[in-house]
Amino acid sequence: MPRHLLPPHARSRTVTAVLGPTNTGKTHHAIERMLAYPSGIIGLPLRLLAREVFHKLVARVGPGAVALITGEEKIKPVGARYWVCTVEAMPQDIEADFLAVDEVQLAGDFERGHVFTDRLLYHRGRHETLLLGADTIRPLIAALLPGAHITARPRLSTLTYKGAKKLTRLPERSAIVAFSAAEVYAIAELIRRQRGGAAVVLGALSPRTRNAQVELFQSGAVDFLVATDAIGMGLNLDVDHIAFAGTRKFDGFQFRNLNPAELAQVAGRAGRFMRDGTFGTSGRADDFDAEVVKSIEAHDFAPLRLLQWRNPALEFSSFEALRHSLSVRPREAGLTRAPDGDDVVTLEAAGREPEVRARAHGEAAVRLLWQTCQVPDYRKVSSAAHAELCLDMFRFLSDGGRLPAEWFGRQVERCDALDGDIDTLSMRIAHIRTWSFIANQSNWLDDPRYWRETTSRVEDRLSDALHDRLAQRFVDKTTSVLMRRLKETMMLEAQVNQAGEVTIAEQIVGRLQGFRFVPEGGAEIQYGKELRAAAAKALEVAIAGRAERVAEAGNESFLLAANGSIRWMGEEIARLIAGDSELEPRAKLLADEDLSGSHREWVQGRVDAWLRHHIGTLLKPLIDLRNGEGLEGLARGIAFRLVEELGVVERAKVSEDLKTLEQSARVALRRLGVRFGAYHLFLPAAMKPKPRELAAQLWALRHGGMAPEALQELPHLAQAGRTSIPVSAEVPKAIYRVLGYRVLGSRAVRVDILERLADLIRPLIAYRPGLTSGPPPKGTAAGDGFVVTVDMTSLAGCSGEDFASILKGLGYRSDVKPLADHERVIAEAVAKAAEEAAQRAQAAAEKQVEAAPDADPVASEPPAGEPVTEPVGTATDEGVDTAPIEVEASVGEPVVERADILADPVIAPALPEPPIDMVAPAAADMVVEAHAAAAIEPVQDSASAAHAADESAPDTAIAAPAPAAPATVTIWRPSRFERRPQPNAQKSRREGRGRRPGANEAAPAAAVSGAPAAGDGVSTERPRQRPRPERRERKPHGGPPPETAAAPVARPADGPRPPRHDQRPRRDKDGGPDRRPGSDRGGPRNFDKRPPREQAPRIYSSDSGSRNTAGDPDSPFAKLALLKERLEADKKS
Repeated sequence: MPRHLLPPHARSRTVTAVLGPTNTGKTHHAIERMLAYPSGIIGLPLRLLAREVFHKLVARVGPGAVALITGEEKIKPVGARYWVCTVEAMPQDIEADFLAVDEVQLAGDFERGHVFTDRLLYHRGRHETLLLGADTIRPLIAALLPGAHITARPRLSTLTYKGAKKLTRLPERSAIVAFSAAEVYAIAELIRRQRGGAAVVLGALSPRTRNAQVELFQSGAVDFLVATDAIGMGLNLDVDHIAFAGTRKFDGFQFRNLNPAELAQVAGRAGRFMRDGTFGTSGRADDFDAEVVKSIEAHDFAPLRLLQWRNPALEFSSFEALRHSLSVRPREAGLTRAPDGDDVVTLEAAGREPEVRARAHGEAAVRLLWQTCQVPDYRKVSSAAHAELCLDMFRFLSDGGRLPAEWFGRQVERCDALDGDIDTLSMRIAHIRTWSFIANQSNWLDDPRYWRETTSRVEDRLSDALHDRLAQRFVDKTTSVLMRRLKETMMLEAQVNQAGEVTIAEQIVGRLQGFRFVPEGGAEIQYGKELRAAAAKALEVAIAGRAERVAEAGNESFLLAANGSIRWMGEEIARLIAGDSELEPRAKLLADEDLSGSHREWVQGRVDAWLRHHIGTLLKPLIDLRNGEGLEGLARGIAFRLVEELGVVERAKVSEDLKTLEQSARVALRRLGVRFGAYHLFLPAAMKPKPRELAAQLWALRHGGMAPEALQELPHLAQAGRTSIPVSAEVPKAIYRVLGYRVLGSRAVRVDILERLADLIRPLIAYRPGLTSGPPPKGTAAGDGFVVTVDMTSLAGCSGEDFASILKGLGYRSDVKPLADHERVIAEAVAKAAEEAAQRAQAAAEKQVEAAPDADPVASEPPAGEPVTEPVGTATDEGVDTAPIEVEASVGEPVVERADILADPVIAPALPEPPIDMVAPAAADMVVEAHAAAAIEPVQDSASAAHAADESAPDTAIAAPAPAAPATVTIWRPSRFERRPQPNAQKSRREGRGRRPGANEAAPAAAVSGAPAAGDGVSTERPRQRPRPERRERKPHGGPPPETAAAPVARPADGPRPPRHDQRPRRDKDGGPDRRPGSDRGGPRNFDKRPPREQAPRIYSSDSGSRNTAGDPDSPFAKLALLKERLEADKKS
């Protein structure tokens, strides 16, 4: 008769139930009873526990007598007498003298309970059947198995509740229980940092990995175990305390709180055999209620009310018959139909596939379909994915009776990879467990033995790799070994190798960094004093040796890092701190107390000496300037200001001192390396990246420091050769100045680049058509303006709005003009300059003729075809002094200082008139011709174009497109032209008339409207004056009547006033005659002594309020201009 049809009293024959809490020796009792019979079978809840019992039996009776059967592996020696199995894998076709089922209270579990219920009710040994479990199942066993012998076993030790403790305060030999892999890993990571490491046990781990992790804990390599509730299922561990980090779990259907019986099952792992144990909470778990604590300590729990049951008599005649048999409900009290598991869900998915239902025809096919549906879902990907895998295998098996070796081999090969992290390896192990289960099925593969060995080998390799990853992540071997040695003995010997590694018991416990001992790992937290005591002697010797080497080290062995630390051979030994001044910082040693006495003095003295050498080398110009050799008075004050500002001072801040600074003092400052720039006073020798970086560090020390990233980034940009860099609002502007930059708008420009930029702009503003020799420079514009050129933007390293912000920061303003007007003004200026130059040349020729009245007029004329030459350096127009002016200038510096032009926001300088450069007639002819052509041809072209446009207008009026927007050009001018006239401007002009020509006009090229001059060559600096306003026409003294007086002469655009031809006797401030050198002393000047000559008419320019002197009409230039006018007239006629 089938067993499931036996009445209850018959099922209870040979059954003995051994019930009791954990640590009562139930499993040990079952092993002893099984070995008393010739054969036996024992079913265990976990694969890991099955392997543990298997190894115990092998040690007792030998490997040939014991078989191991689990879902993923089978070890079946020929002639095996004892079978160790998981409950699901217990053989159905083997009868043994003894049979035992462990943890039978799991018959109430929703997921696996029906399997335990089946073994409890229907599986028996011939002579004895033992049911092992908790006392909570006693009432149901008594009801379902009436007459069964039930015995109770008391706990061998007591279990006590210790309340809540922090994870870092748990006692050694503790196990922390969590209910998710993420929580387990997080707790293990925390314990590794704080306590040296922990072993990890999860239900998803392979037995090989779990055994290796348990061995770490059992051997004492680590004192903590972090696990899920898998440790509550019969694992025998040397645990003294169980700490619950949580009390909620997912049971396959929902998240719920653990009941007291489940808590007791896990807590009972503490205190094995006769050793008492404790339990409590930790982490985020709340304290247990008093009732729960009382139940756990007294092992008094509510009994189970129902056991999960599934019909053991399945019908395989058809697919519908199988489904119907699975839905049968139990008829006995205390049993309930189990929820649908993964196998039933997969079968339902098969029923929705018409192809599968067509294949499942007949008992054999339906039985095969059910077997494929019972493959465990170790992968836990999804129910649909698992169902698809099972149905694919059913198709293969129903077609050919075997799974294709190629297909199966690809699946196994995908798992055979050892790279990846813990989660990746865990997933591969879950996959290989599925293929191992399939390989252990009989008749599913052509060579099942080969595939069993292959899958087992892959699982072992993955398990070993996973164990290594777990140990690397959660176990600090150095700390764990050290902690074990410290517990054994306190007499430890430390050593320090050449790399500075400090070892104790062949384990690295720390490193000697400079003169400080830095422990490693978590042992410092718990055993810091013991570590230092053990390492003290070795560290004392090592530090003394290092001190001697530092004292004898050369300067090249030291380095000042960007963060202000002083390093010796790469090791940080000191740090800069603020001293009495920027150039005198102090070094603070970074050392433990082991560096003391004379060794400490040696190191401090050597570091101080190197620091003085380092600053004295990189900032030597500043050191020399601070010493001030040869400096006195105001020069020493300027030098002090430069030293205080670390080598860069804005000129506007010392402009008043420079006005009264004597020439000898300037020479003394230049001798010490000071350059008087247009915008700054600075030391070119200290402008290199390394000195500037050091200066920035010293400034930061003195002024409270700045962000480390800025201190590292800005010097890096400077070292890269950037002529300008973007400005950050978070960085003080003083830092840019110390680094050698000046903040102008959105950019910071190097101070030496500013001087070069001024050198480019100065000749453009100073250019005067007809007065300045040579063609106009590129970028010249009318009205003391200029246009930005590529040379300027390339020099500044920026363009567009960034470069415009630089010019605005320098005091320039911009005007947008039509491009055509700009080109026309330039062309007219060139033509006008050519005409004026011709007139001046003619006047000079006439003066030469008047100076030699007896000369042969024929001989004085040059032969036809030969150019007329004039000696260079002869007298020019009246009133202009062409004698050389002696000024002092250093190499590479302009000689006139006008830096205060932009510094003073109110006063504008009275700029000197540039001299007229005399050129050879041949060259003058070419210049005049070029300028005249440039001035005339555009007019002709535009006139012709206008005439052509007038003729064609009737035909093209309709088809003519809309005129395009005219092109524009941006012209930059100094901002001083926008200032209003001052009330005392007329007085300034009167006082300026009496100045000797050349007093402040030593370098005409440097005297630019609004452009600061570089260099210094004069000892005084006068306040700037505004351009002279237009004056009304006045009758000159002693001159002709107004109707016959000379007309005004055209004056260059925005240029200085030319010499006057209606000069009156000059008088000094007391009203007396002018007594300057070169004047007629003692009386008024006699104008009748000079040969009379015809004055050119004075013409006022239409685009400027200034005046200029007309040229000599008899000069070759005037004749050439007259010839051109005649040619133009001929062309027009």
